[in-house]
Amino acid sequence: MMSRTRVRAEDLFCARCRRAVRLGAAHWPEGYLCAGCYARALETYGTCTGCGVERLTPGLAPDGGKLCTDCAGGLGDFTCEQCDQEARRYCRGVCGRCVLAERLHELLDDGTGSIRRELLPLFDTLRQMKRPWGGLTWSNQPHVQRNLQALARDQVPLTHEGLSQLTPWRAVAYLRDLLMQCGVLPPADRHLLLFQRWLAEKLPTVSAPEHRKLLELFAAWHIQRRLRALASRGPLTGSQTQKARNELCLAIAFLDHLAQHGRALADCTQVDIDAWYAGGYTARHRTHAFLRWAMRSKHMPAVTVPHRSTSNPAPITQHQRLAPLRQLVNRDDVPLQDRVAAALVLLYAQPLTRITRLGTDDVQYKDGEVLVRLGDPPSPVPAPFDGMLLDYLGQRPNTMTATNPDARWLFPGRRAGQPMTPEALAPRLRHLGFPTRPGRAAAIRQLVLQAPAPVIARMLGYNDDHTTRLAEEAGGTWRHYAPGDHSR
Repeated sequence: MMSRTRVRAEDLFCARCRRAVRLGAAHWPEGYLCAGCYARALETYGTCTGCGVERLTPGLAPDGGKLCTDCAGGLGDFTCEQCDQEARRYCRGVCGRCVLAERLHELLDDGTGSIRRELLPLFDTLRQMKRPWGGLTWSNQPHVQRNLQALARDQVPLTHEGLSQLTPWRAVAYLRDLLMQCGVLPPADRHLLLFQRWLAEKLPTVSAPEHRKLLELFAAWHIQRRLRALASRGPLTGSQTQKARNELCLAIAFLDHLAQHGRALADCTQVDIDAWYAGGYTARHRTHAFLRWAMRSKHMPAVTVPHRSTSNPAPITQHQRLAPLRQLVNRDDVPLQDRVAAALVLLYAQPLTRITRLGTDDVQYKDGEVLVRLGDPPSPVPAPFDGMLLDYLGQRPNTMTATNPDARWLFPGRRAGQPMTPEALAPRLRHLGFPTRPGRAAAIRQLVLQAPAPVIARMLGYNDDHTTRLAEEAGGTWRHYAPGDHSR
């Protein structure tokens, strides 16, 4: 009988990350490699520590250095038969970048066998991505292929308005960001465009013509006017447009509530207002905007809008703030991205809306000291968080695809030219147990006890009045400190 080669249990783990692997996984001289480590190895370029040549370096030397395929031995041949470059091959001995270029040429063909001239910048951006596998997966989606072909063959105008005709909206938003990043479309606020698209789909669902007319006026003269004003000062956030959606939805619900009781907005009384908010003030407080607009524009009589004050969450204790800070250094099971974000919250009391807008230029290394620019002057980063921050700069996520290859964001997002959103970062930190809002409140209160409130405000980008009030609440002793240059 023929004997079978038995695979030892210890061999069924990745030689690099020790995760379990399946039979049939790539086997190199060092052992089996999981899919993730195999992909990263074939995307690693640099100077080989063995021969000193700049090329693909998927192998590992005993001292941790990078080795080319020749010096490592037994890894295989990864030279593309089409472009003669070393890379992970996709099929027929051709690398992923060449396969992606062929597919994009087909999708962006204007019908004459050539890529539509206006879409050439998009073609160049996509085919040059460092991780072509992401582009192949993206361009393999039927809706992506349909949308690209519609633009290439001029079935829809190559404008922001034309893109609004395509579906689904998430895929269109991603494509719009790519087109803006490579200069095919002029810059526009993506959140404002998404809200306008949502509004155009939402208003026709209102069945009562008189209600729909009121809501159109409210959306045009209050909601969109406010959003455009905010967009003129800086990019809109998802929370700002979500607030606008909530205001419109509650306005629709309030008008339906009046109609169910046989009343119109012009006949609304204080009793109707009180009955509406009695059904749940917290859930319905965003109706304030519609009611105040309706009274200003004389669509309803004057009434008193109820108001309940809300207070900030109670800060956690200093011990509760320091405990997760200590864990950040050694928790290798937590992505470095999340640990850096949590450190900025717990050390410098920074809100996630500001953290996600930081750039790599805001991290400075001068005279052996790491500084982070949150205000003026930059704030020093204590050890061991300084090393953690420098390590993160070299391994930021979302920089290997066409969306953010040259991004200067500290936390690059999945959208072209966009940082990670606070709405995406907050659940990650919450799931890992990092106290964001109470931790930020505790940090700022501790900081104003250690230094004058105006100094803390300028260093961290806070308002002087806000830090002064917090210092008084915390019992600070810097009340009579005079801000300014004290070096004279």
